Amino acid sequence: MLPERRGVFAGSDPIKPAADHGVPAVRRSRKSGRIRLLFWIFSFAALFSICIATFGFKMFFHGVEEHQSFLLSTDVKDVPVEANTTEQPKKKPHRARFYPCKVELKDSVEARDEPKTFWNFVKFSLQYVVRENIQSHANHITPRFGGHQTLEEREQSFRAVNQTIHCGFVEGFDGSPNTGFDLDNEDKMYMYTCTIVVSSCIFGSSDFLRRPTSKMISQFSKENVCFIMFVDKETLVKLSKEGSIPDEKRFIGLWRMVVVSNLPYDDMRKTGKVPKFLSHRLFPSARYSIWLDSKLRLHTDPMLLIEYFLWRNNAEYAISNHYTRHCVWDEVQQNKRLNKYNHTAIDQQFLFYQSDGLHKFDPSDPNKPLPSYVPEGSVIVRAHTPMSNLFSCLWFNEVDRFTSRDQLSFGYAFLKLKRTNPDKPFVLHMFKDCERRAITKLFHHRNP
Repeated sequence: MLPERRGVFAGSDPIKPAADHGVPAVRRSRKSGRIRLLFWIFSFAALFSICIATFGFKMFFHGVEEHQSFLLSTDVKDVPVEANTTEQPKKKPHRARFYPCKVELKDSVEARDEPKTFWNFVKFSLQYVVRENIQSHANHITPRFGGHQTLEEREQSFRAVNQTIHCGFVEGFDGSPNTGFDLDNEDKMYMYTCTIVVSSCIFGSSDFLRRPTSKMISQFSKENVCFIMFVDKETLVKLSKEGSIPDEKRFIGLWRMVVVSNLPYDDMRKTGKVPKFLSHRLFPSARYSIWLDSKLRLHTDPMLLIEYFLWRNNAEYAISNHYTRHCVWDEVQQNKRLNKYNHTAIDQQFLFYQSDGLHKFDPSDPNKPLPSYVPEGSVIVRAHTPMSNLFSCLWFNEVDRFTSRDQLSFGYAFLKLKRTNPDKPFVLHMFKDCERRAITKLFHHRNP
């Protein structure tokens, strides 16, 4: 038995055994701390690895992905994309381009030769309603430029016979204000002398003034063709500020500026249909007229156009087909898609036409009366024959009654006129749109 070995060594500190006894506890505490530290380090490392695996390295090198990782609810369109990212933004489809084609015009105006039998078209006499018998109506009706044509009168007007029809310029009853499109007497006198006319219009400062290319116009046309630009006072002021100032004879280049007061419609587009369709009313002595939209610049001699589109085709009316659409159904959808006009008004007009026999265009039909039921409409070349004048009045009346979108009513008016007069042909030549592009220069309308 050695009890002394469990005793205290000589010279030792009496509290030393207690200190020696606490060393293992301290070491265990330090070891436990290291383990916890390593646990958190490995946890953060694991989390870091998960982030990389989930979002990829781009999350840390590109602000786009980092922004997307925190704003998952944000629409992709609102997030800028770097040029070198793998996902490229969707490009808008390119608009189809349309080009002019070759037009076999005569070499010079000197070669013009009106066919002797050209005016051998359907003949009848047209008169126009000057003033309506407002007293016959039970209720007071405000006078209108286009009048108040009844459905019965409308139906009768499609007949190619001697008759009196509505065709704009309807005066109000005694004591009422004028219905619109008022012209200066001096301008009226000048217009009355015109036998061949090129006309256009700008209302509401909607466009720039584009002068015909003078070097392409023959001396004969400069002396014998009236170039008339109809404008309102607002447009004339705007053009003057831009440097286009009429001279003492009211000319700007070849254009004779004619100022229209008291515009008949609030819709400038509908007001523009007056000179577009009713040139036979505005120029009572004219034999031929050419309509030119204000977005176009004429760079072909007008006499060459009359020879090419009318005389050569023995046609009394010429207009180009639309460059992409040929069916009125498609035109209706396009007008609604682009919000060109009130949808309800378009639907009412379209339903009315369908109920009156309008059918879809069939390009495979070998007996189709026209190559398209939808015109482009910015260039019209016409002889002032009875049938041409009647069609122009009918087309205008549809615009006056319904919407100003004349491409919706062209096919209906032509087909109904043809159907109503099966033994009296209306010779309309619908030429290619590429030919229209060959004879004019196309510009964009002025931004509103």
